Amino acid sequence: MQLLETIRNYRPYNEQEEKDREEMIRRLENKEELLTRDNRSAHFTASAWIVNKEKTKVLMAYHNIYDSWAWLGGHADGEEDLLKVALKEVKEESGLDAIPLSSDIFSLEILTVDGHMKNGEYLSSHLHLNVTYLLEGNEHAAIRNKDDENKAVAWFDLDEALIKSSEPWFVEHIYRKLNDKLRKMKDN
Repeated sequence: MQLLETIRNYRPYNEQEEKDREEMIRRLENKEELLTRDNRSAHFTASAWIVNKEKTKVLMAYHNIYDSWAWLGGHADGEEDLLKVALKEVKEESGLDAIPLSSDIFSLEILTVDGHMKNGEYLSSHLHLNVTYLLEGNEHAAIRNKDDENKAVAWFDLDEALIKSSEPWFVEHIYRKLNDKLRKMKDN
């Protein structure tokens, strides 16, 4: 499985990524069905940290389910190429044609999803085994929201994005990390 090798070869940025990487590898080695939502306890998702050309702004969506500004992304739904999933989700959720700054994974995280209603059906709490990619988008291009998933899509300065999100765990453990990694890239 290509995904297993890609995650094995990924160099974790911090302890959170190392622990989450180990768990993803364990589940993949145990040959769990993780690419579809048939596994109701855990499945793969792909997210995008979409930045402008200058890498000073990030594109976020105001998600209906979480009632918060957040990154864009979605479920693998059987697709092992998670970069392809991230690009598809960005286009669907914002209308933006983003380009990968690299085909390499930018970040790994296991995300907890509380039970919620979606399309009139209750979905039990579960885990998203998430792979994040760094994408670039034109901040002047037309963007739009996707009514069934988000109320708005907008560009924010990197630090402003942390303030806009009302999900403290994401801000502290994910978005701040993504901005830190981005800034280190810019410094090199």
